Amino acid sequence: MSSHKIITGLDIGTSWIRIAVCERKNGQEHPHILALVKKSSNGLRRGYITNLEEVIDCLKGAIAEAEKASKLKIRHVCLGVGGATLESRQSDGGTLVARADYEVVESDIRRAVEDSQNSLPDMQNRQILHRVPIMFKLDGKRVLGTPEAMKGSKLEVRTMFVTYSKQHLKDFVAVAEEAGLIVDDIIASPLASSSVLLSKIQQASGSVLANVGSQTTSIAVFEENLPLSIHIFPIGSTDITNDIALGLRIPIEDADRIKKHEQEPEGPRRKLDEIIEARLSDIFEYIEVHLKKIGRNGLLPAGIIICGGGSGIPGIDLLAKDYFKLPARTAEPARLGGNNQTIDPSWAVAYGLCSYNYDNELENPTNSPGNRDWIKTIMRWFREFMP
Repeated sequence: MSSHKIITGLDIGTSWIRIAVCERKNGQEHPHILALVKKSSNGLRRGYITNLEEVIDCLKGAIAEAEKASKLKIRHVCLGVGGATLESRQSDGGTLVARADYEVVESDIRRAVEDSQNSLPDMQNRQILHRVPIMFKLDGKRVLGTPEAMKGSKLEVRTMFVTYSKQHLKDFVAVAEEAGLIVDDIIASPLASSSVLLSKIQQASGSVLANVGSQTTSIAVFEENLPLSIHIFPIGSTDITNDIALGLRIPIEDADRIKKHEQEPEGPRRKLDEIIEARLSDIFEYIEVHLKKIGRNGLLPAGIIICGGGSGIPGIDLLAKDYFKLPARTAEPARLGGNNQTIDPSWAVAYGLCSYNYDNELENPTNSPGNRDWIKTIMRWFREFMP
């Protein structure tokens, strides 16, 4: 088994570190799972790092377990990032077609996307992770698909940029390096999980994947097989646990078990249901406001698919269906085609990092030399501040 066929997805979450070690096999649609390792994490809040040393210690332990389970030395990883500072923005740009015969070529598309990037405001503290052209116009008329090889004089583009805090990204890469790892790629976690949990039909028809994590909720909105928006909200299933503990005046541990229906509450269940529904309504309101902002509220035929730790709350899909007036369901274990393997949705980010890197066609600028230089710069900064 040659090392170049091994890919490792690293998902550093607020509550858990998950690592998926996979092998690329010729002729198979999906990477083959060699090991899945989960270890509790410390030193994070709302998806960003608050204590480097605690996260490094947790990550070293997780890597050691993954190496033992896979019987491989892990050095290179694909890193998923989420948390409160991940967001997407859309921007318009354009260029004149350069060729004398007015045929659009790849360099014209690149210049148009670069022009849209130059229009982004307030980017001094942010790093672009992904650039996704979502709409083209040629001489004022919308183009279905790519404009390459078409003829016209002016090319316009609307691009979705997924961005992240430079400081938080620096911390994640620094943690990985201190744990003995080399970061080959950086991918937004909602895109990684979408590649596993959303079907092509759902992405084409229009859908939103909502990941209700412990301290944040992320959404990825898709239409026509393209991501239109990614957003993170600073609210998650831990907030529901805290509400139950306060409302019923019980320990946090009991509140978490009651939330998952693993333990029966004392007294009438109606009060518990009211507490849970109130906080879920807060989460749904955040999502609805964002969908209205991007003009997709009530206009996603494939509806809302819910994953993450919060998706285990009984009845959450029915509440979502009633709230959004759209189809709603919780994510199911992903079936990985010819591998005859399935994974629980909680592993969607870690495995999705392997799958996304394996065969996803969306442009990921972290593959470019300039962005690899950015990762190297982060590592150099980190070494300068180490004792």
